[in-house]
Amino acid sequence: MEKVDGRLVRGDQTRRAVLRRAVDIASLDGLEGLSIGRLAKELEISKSGLFAHFGSKEELQLATIRAARRIYADAVVTPAFAVEPGLARVWALSELWLDYSESRVFPGGCFFAKTSHEFGGRPGPVREVLAAVYAEWMGLIERTISEAIDRGELSADPAQLAFELGAYYDSANMASLLRDDIAPIYAVARQSIRARLESAVPAGTALPW
Repeated sequence: MEKVDGRLVRGDQTRRAVLRRAVDIASLDGLEGLSIGRLAKELEISKSGLFAHFGSKEELQLATIRAARRIYADAVVTPAFAVEPGLARVWALSELWLDYSESRVFPGGCFFAKTSHEFGGRPGPVREVLAAVYAEWMGLIERTISEAIDRGELSADPAQLAFELGAYYDSANMASLLRDDIAPIYAVARQSIRARLESAVPAGTALPW
């Protein structure tokens, strides 16, 4: 059996711990709120050790986005794609997104809403990666809607409906950050999404809610 280098294992564990803390900080304070020094102090790790993992603030920011994307996929995308393609999957994607925001998978709400607002007007590698993640997400919603259309369970323009659903998600997330009692916000969002989808469902189609 091949021997596992304990230093590599510890290094990987350290990197995961750092990035888990980094995504939480960034969801609250933005990617500019990250620093090697802050993370080293909070996690009681040497600065030199963290520099060995990331090397620069920008690389830390990019690694944080990649880590957040994995967490997001685990919370929203993977369970949605366990549902059969069609209207049920469109609804599952919406439900899971609202659950992700409401349950505060990231303490500051949606990580990507926070960081996209922060870097939307700043050219550079961080913005490019965030833009790619956004395009990937919107493409996934549109593809999920197209599957439902192909099955005769929706009648809509996929890009238009994907944009509208994304707007419902973002609106609920933003409103929840400004209210102490957030449950009613998500209830309204779910009802709004149901009503919009029902308006695009052909007569006689079984509804998944």
